[in-house]
Amino acid sequence: MASALETLCGQAYGAKQYRMLGIYMQRSWVILTLCAILLLPVYIFTSPILKFLGQPDDLAELSGLVTIWLIPLPFAFALQFPLQRFLQCQLKTPIIACVCFGALLSHIFLSWLVVYKIGFGVIGAAATSCVSWWLIVLGLFSYTVGGGCPQTWTGFSMEAFSDLWDFFKLSVASGIMLCLENWYYRILVLLTGHMNNATVVVSALTICMSINGLELMIPFAFLAATGVRVSNELGAGNGKAAKFAYEVSVFTSLIIGIFFSTLIMIFHEKLAIIFTNSDVVLQAVDSLAFLLALTILLNSIQPVLSGVAIGSGWQAWVAYINLGCYYIIGLPLGAALGWVFNLGVRGIWSGMIGGTAIQTLILIIITVRCDWDMQAQKASSRMKMLSNTSGMP
Repeated sequence: MASALETLCGQAYGAKQYRMLGIYMQRSWVILTLCAILLLPVYIFTSPILKFLGQPDDLAELSGLVTIWLIPLPFAFALQFPLQRFLQCQLKTPIIACVCFGALLSHIFLSWLVVYKIGFGVIGAAATSCVSWWLIVLGLFSYTVGGGCPQTWTGFSMEAFSDLWDFFKLSVASGIMLCLENWYYRILVLLTGHMNNATVVVSALTICMSINGLELMIPFAFLAATGVRVSNELGAGNGKAAKFAYEVSVFTSLIIGIFFSTLIMIFHEKLAIIFTNSDVVLQAVDSLAFLLALTILLNSIQPVLSGVAIGSGWQAWVAYINLGCYYIIGLPLGAALGWVFNLGVRGIWSGMIGGTAIQTLILIIITVRCDWDMQAQKASSRMKMLSNTSGMP
């Protein structure tokens, strides 16, 4: 939901309405904190929820204990993600990287101390995770209010509580858009858990998803950079510059995706050796290497186009596209190929790749046919309207 700030803060920064960035961030804090409060029952009642879903009692009890210790985490997210978007839109990413790196070093030390030396185990791991995320919040907040953003942070304001409904709608659209994408391939793992020889299949698929997740951080970086760059240029009224920015991002990310897809096809037989020494699992991962390479290739384009959508404020439209392509086309197609045509996990994954391919193609068509000068005019109008509703001169 915080990605709504990439649209509003990015366009406001491009339009030189610097004060509004701080107002937007505070509105996001309000909305995300309320959402974190609404999520509390899920954390508190995790054990009975898991038991109701058929999980073993011992697993459900331990998971419930862990989630109790994780309660501070969503509140850290509610503050940290808006802070991160707020700074990204001002091109202050080195600050974010430094703070996160410092928190990572602290997390490694605390995890070693609490989990291994003191012996708190999984509870200690949950507690140190909360501490590490709050360290990031404190670092970014201290930089912001301590003079790092003199133009965009002018202090706390009651304007943060105005125009919340429109801000909430864009936040929800942003959240739905990204959740539909992020949950899609997680569902693939759940589906394969109901197949024959599930232990080997899930192990192989989890390894593939881990490799995909590691590589996916690169397109996600392009997603963030593209969203900021496009929103900055649209806010400044430079439609052609916004178009050029997304073209460069898509081309660069695609080249990187081709490189990693090629590596996977070259080393397909030894792809999982860093995860396991089981010959059965190694062979299973080998059989999925082509699908993994194809997924990485598609995912080198799709997140960048999502960044274009975020920067342009198209989240609601893309949410509908994701729902149709992923869950109305991709999942049923995968289920049919997997169980009806007895293609197993490769059939399920192939069907879901088909959904991703259709979604990517639709986004390409929309982006290529877009009138970027008109988008720049819409962004300028949006900034004027929002500044007027917030009492700006």
